[in-house]
Amino acid sequence: MTRDSSLGLLALHSVRITGYADTPVIARRYGLDAAETKEMLYDAEARGWVQHTAFAGSGGWSLTEAGRAENERQLAAELAGVGGADEVHDVYREFLPLNALLLRACTDWQLRPTDGDRLAPNDHSDFAWDARILYELGGIDRALAPLADRLGSVLTRFRGYDTRFTAALARARAGEGAWVDRTDVDSCHRVWFELHEDLIATLGIDRRAEP
Repeated sequence: MTRDSSLGLLALHSVRITGYADTPVIARRYGLDAAETKEMLYDAEARGWVQHTAFAGSGGWSLTEAGRAENERQLAAELAGVGGADEVHDVYREFLPLNALLLRACTDWQLRPTDGDRLAPNDHSDFAWDARILYELGGIDRALAPLADRLGSVLTRFRGYDTRFTAALARARAGEGAWVDRTDVDSCHRVWFELHEDLIATLGIDRRAEP
């Protein structure tokens, strides 16, 4: 049976996968109440798990090293409690080849090498070049759906990655190129980054140790 995560875990984990965000963004990630989320973040701050920083009139929350360790401890306990470790590991192994394809597609979206400059920016004037990348992202989109279903059958907090990716790709195909790789919108790259972070946090994997 799929299990719902505790509110405290979701608030802390939202800080982890968003990287740095203000309270409303953290609350929205899992549909939490903003006021309740704020109180949970203050409690986590008192425990040394998160810190709030402000710059140029804006501010946000991020995890401390102690918070990162606590987040992974909670996630490991949760995964053990549902007996879903084998399934999440299996999905992660299938995710890695797709991750390589996604990273290559995003690089190609940003760069279009020329004879004189292999790091020339992609000005998106070559329709065939961009169309190929969107086609490749479509293949990734189709492969993601069954993986997301399997993850969602273990823990409800894994649900939604596939629909968010599909929605971002649809906007990119409609001519909004920012929805491929921008980090300030819910782009294909942003969704994928969060899923990757979610998987390695849940499994306690160091990105630097990935194959």
